[in-house]
Amino acid sequence: MRTFDIPEFYRSPIISRVKAKRKALDPRKQDFTPSELDFGKVRIRLARHFGFCFGVENAIEISYKAVDENPGKRIFLLSQMIHNPEVNADLQSRGVQFLHDTLGNELVPLDTLEADDVVIVPAFGATVELERRMASLGVDVQKYNTTCPFVEKVWKRSAQLGGKAFTVVIHGKPQHEETRATFSHAAETGHALVVKNAEETEFLATWMENGRKDVEAFWARFEGRTTQDFDPQQHLRRVGVVNQTTMLASDTQAIADRIKVAVDADPEGEFANTRDTLCYATNDNQSATRGALLAGGADVALVVGGYNSSNTSHLVELCEEHMPTYFVRNELEWKEDGVHHFDIHTGEMKVTAQPLPEADGEGEAPTVMITSGASCPDASVERVLRKVLAHYGGRDVESVLTEFERTHA
Repeated sequence: MRTFDIPEFYRSPIISRVKAKRKALDPRKQDFTPSELDFGKVRIRLARHFGFCFGVENAIEISYKAVDENPGKRIFLLSQMIHNPEVNADLQSRGVQFLHDTLGNELVPLDTLEADDVVIVPAFGATVELERRMASLGVDVQKYNTTCPFVEKVWKRSAQLGGKAFTVVIHGKPQHEETRATFSHAAETGHALVVKNAEETEFLATWMENGRKDVEAFWARFEGRTTQDFDPQQHLRRVGVVNQTTMLASDTQAIADRIKVAVDADPEGEFANTRDTLCYATNDNQSATRGALLAGGADVALVVGGYNSSNTSHLVELCEEHMPTYFVRNELEWKEDGVHHFDIHTGEMKVTAQPLPEADGEGEAPTVMITSGASCPDASVERVLRKVLAHYGGRDVESVLTEFERTHA
């Protein structure tokens, strides 16, 4: 596995030791049970996999390389490099400017760009239209292109499907940068449609099974989410499903299975197998979270990451099904009036005076589960972990890590 040169301040001495030990014991990543650190007054349960994935580390390495190699030049990112406020803020502190917000709205007029400017493509990739616009301005967007290789894999599979007259159904959030980019690339070779969840999928599948007659009902639900000249009565007979790589893999598979049933019911229908487009890192983080839950869960879960991070919000969903869960950006959410945390359902911040449970009536130490999204630095997770330890006290970190390494020999 390739290693990346990322700034040391994103790493964590605590997390690195735990991950290194688990990797040595399980190099093929088959064991999804959590790592447990017993501090006496509290047990910390860390998910087997969390934090920066391959694509994110690749993007960080390239972005900081762009900064180092271009002193004095104007440096831009097409949009947020990843959905993590700490990483984006640090790049901005080094002079990097964002050309667009997360919805694609211009923050800097593109017409003001010059050929000598440095433009970094974020990990989500870019639409074909935006790449062409940059080329027309004489701006090179390939030198520092940080598009995740697994996103590009989805694009290549979509192109193959389109070339064989399959319509690409994309499971994703319609306004997410990655979904917009995937849709744009799919449209280059064929037709595409975006569905965001199981409810929309059920509507679509039922509409197909009922003879595809009510075209107005189709457009009322999917207006603005199809390629140009899309004919739902014709272009939903040969279908393949891909996803925004940060979605829940189980949801994507359920969506693909449901659409397959509708396609197979059509005598002219044909469904393409696209299981090979699911992102391994998203799958690993989700499987690790499930593994921690199956191992007994915890009294409370802390999920760390950017509030606009799709893959992180799905980890929150998984944890919420089993225990009180708090979605925190980092340790700075611990404030005088309590812990500030994000509600993924309302999109609002909430404040809980003290989310950390105390020992039960028999003196049993509470268990706190901690995980993070693929765009969250391990250093952020460590700082949150230390907030938990500051609340409970207990054994010192070094002795606990030494015991963990010894007992996992």
